[in-house]
Amino acid sequence: MRAVAHRGDPYLHRENTLPAVSAALAAGADAVEVDVQLTRDGVPVLLHDRTLERLWNDPRPIDRVTLDQLEDVATAGLRIPTLAETLKTLQGTEAGQLLIDLDEAGPAAAAWRTANDLGMADRVAFCGPVAAMLAVRELAPETQISLTWNRLQLPKLRLLEELRPSYLNPPFGLVDERLVATVHDAGMGLATWTVDLRRTMRKMLALGVDSLTSNRIGLLRRTIDQAIG
Repeated sequence: MRAVAHRGDPYLHRENTLPAVSAALAAGADAVEVDVQLTRDGVPVLLHDRTLERLWNDPRPIDRVTLDQLEDVATAGLRIPTLAETLKTLQGTEAGQLLIDLDEAGPAAAAWRTANDLGMADRVAFCGPVAAMLAVRELAPETQISLTWNRLQLPKLRLLEELRPSYLNPPFGLVDERLVATVHDAGMGLATWTVDLRRTMRKMLALGVDSLTSNRIGLLRRTIDQAIG
């Protein structure tokens, strides 16, 4: 069972920031899922939204802001980190993997190049919809992929053969015993998101889900450990 922290530990620190990632790893996350967008000058940074408004009180789209300009967006001692900075927090440690969530194919090349140039290709995995994961697979034939999926039916066999995902990744509301069995029979693990209630975590564990993503990584870690202990 893989425990994945959703955007770090957002109950303790602002999502997709270095403190949030570090706190998630300290809480026992096997992987930390982070969202990546590109700045105007093509630098991959941690941000879920297309604009800076929700978290950083700035209406500008991230693709209209350079990396240097992001320094002026910092608030309360927090700032938007680059993917490279985030990966460097894993260097010299054995803890955790960075699960890079891509909503679209655009940032795939820069994200993969960043990890590869740092010699940390083995510490990253990718998740996202079909187009983004096809871009990742073309760049990185062996990297781990979780295919985000919103249907009860499995992807077509041709797509699965092309992507070779390690996990199928539907929202937890779609997960039942039949789906878990079907995914396992197809040779994949089943990952699901975003599971924040203890009773839902226990239900997913009982169904045989292989990877859970949560905003409450400490609770998820304890729930998994109790279930297997």
